[in-house]
Formats: sequence, C-alpha cells, structure tokens
Amino acid sequence: MDTLSAGVTPASEGLNGIEWDILGQIYVPKLLCPDNFVWHATFPPETFVPPHIHPTQDEWIYMLEGEFELMLDGSETKARAGDLVRMPRGIPHGIFNRSGGTIKCVFGVAPTRRLFDLFQNLHKKTDVDEIVRLSAEHEVNFLPPPSE
Repeated sequence: MDTLSAGVTPASEGLNGIEWDILGQIYVPKLLCPDNFVWHATFPPETFVPPHIHPTQDEWIYMLEGEFELMLDGSETKARAGDLVRMPRGIPHGIFNRSGGTIKCVFGVAPTRRLFDLFQNLHKKTDVDEIVRLSAEHEVNFLPPPSE
C-alpha cells in the first residue's frame, strides 16, 4: 500500500475496478493509503453488520440515501441522509437497514490497518463462522449475540 496519490476516483468505479459483495452489501473502495481507507456502500433492505469492535481504528459513515438503525456503545439511534456517524475505536457498534429501502453511504476508517485485506477475503463468503474467524484475524471483533 502506497502513500495517498493525487487524482480522482470516478463515481462509477472502485480502485482498480474492485467491487466486493459482503453478505449482500456492495462495497466499492474509493481511497486507500496507510492512514485512510474509504469505500462507498450499498445496503439492500434487511441487510446489516452485526455488533462488533474495531480495536485499532476509528470508523465513520456519511449517509447519502436512506436510514440506518444503529447500535452505538449500547444505545440505539438512527442516521439519515446528510448525517455523519462517528464510531471511535474500541466502541461496540452495529449497523442495520430495517427501512424497507436501499441505503447508500460512504464509510471510512483511520488508520487503514487490515480492513482492506479483510474485505478482499470476505468477498462472496457466506459461512458466518468463517466470516467471524477471518474478521478476528484482521482486527475486527464480532460480539456474541445478546442473551435473551
């Protein structure tokens, strides 16, 4: 991974033509350097990212279209178009599309660490245990389901 280079990543393209399908969500990387990783995400209805922690990265979401329900540090909240969601490192968070519509947003993490590599490894994987294992190897720790 090189330092940030000058240029424009066109709206219709990802870096090097990359597009990932991760559990039905489409992630398109837009910027990659050691300090930052940014991607466009499309969340179809009823897709989600279960509660997890990034122990080594701060994460954010800029909402373009739709409405997320979020679990942030034990509290529930919503984010709509124009909102910016801040998820500091070490803080549990989960992201849910229960809106009935498609959500489009831009995510970013700083520093990049191993998240780009994780997405490369998760592309089109469906085995949840394998996804959890790979995520832990790449510094993303999924939380156990809440006890009923």
